[in-house]
Amino acid sequence: MGVSTSSPEKGISLVTVDFPPVNALPVAGWFALADAVRAAGRDPETRCVVLTAEGRGFNAGVDIKEIQTRGHSALVGANRGCFQAFAAVYECEVPVVAAVHGFCLGGGVGLAGNADVVVASEDATFGLPELDRGALGAATHLARLVPPHLMRALYFTARTVTAAELRTHGSVWRVVPRDGLRAAAVELAREIAAKDGELLRLAKAALNGIDPVDVRRSYRFEQGFTFEASLSGVADRVRDRFGKEGA
Repeated sequence: MGVSTSSPEKGISLVTVDFPPVNALPVAGWFALADAVRAAGRDPETRCVVLTAEGRGFNAGVDIKEIQTRGHSALVGANRGCFQAFAAVYECEVPVVAAVHGFCLGGGVGLAGNADVVVASEDATFGLPELDRGALGAATHLARLVPPHLMRALYFTARTVTAAELRTHGSVWRVVPRDGLRAAAVELAREIAAKDGELLRLAKAALNGIDPVDVRRSYRFEQGFTFEASLSGVADRVRDRFGKEGA
């Protein structure tokens, strides 16, 4: 359980997340993920990172129970941890391929949205259920996966979108059977890793430099509203009634 790194082939680092039962990461988990991705990118032997997960789904966001138990200290920790993990993926010195299966919710969208390429299984679904969970955030990253008006509709309704639908928007590279997901992601990583390592790092920096939106600043702005919702009590009110009949 936790975050692990392996190397299935020369030039490829596989960073795997495993926090049963649903990969809802605690504060420490987000920081561990950030450290693993940054370390993989710094390794001069690495030319591509594959971000994957074990279990029922890719990522279910933050551990809400930890926040309910520890209060504002956990919320601040989760905000900082998510910020670091998302930034680590975006700023990784080499390309990052996200291999997404099952549910990709909340923080999962932050990770996939900041990856360079997304490969998904046929059962993968993406969404931000934040408004149903008394939270806000990651619209910055959902906006990298879908057009603006669809992003707003998904955000306001807390609905999900399938991997096949995302592929029609060009934000998912391939949709494959679940049992072939990791192989498909590694296959793409192998093609990327065949390029010159130094030139790949320059290319990653160049592409980040021409992005029209500063994802770090944009997401940090969103996080301010997340904390405001918590301080005002509205976040607790929404979380307390989530899942109850008539909510």
